Amino acid sequence: MSGKGSCIDNAPIESLFGHLKDELDYKFCKTFEELRLVITEYMRYYNYERNQWERKKMTPVEYRNHLLARRAGTQSVY
Repeated sequence: MSGKGSCIDNAPIESLFGHLKDELDYKFCKTFEELRLVITEYMRYYNYERNQWERKKMTPVEYRNHLLARRAGTQSVY
């Protein structure tokens, strides 16, 4: 956890949990294993399929790869 006065560190995880609670139908899960599988599938969707308007309509993984390519001086396909 972040120390007193550095709440900005929590912003990304707060955003993730906000989306998770809004978009995930977890109430039908009867066991922790079912819940784990539902969350795992949502995380795959969140990182590999969900496009973000603020990030050139790329998924988080595509945007990360785009930034890494720019940093390395190679041309990105995006």
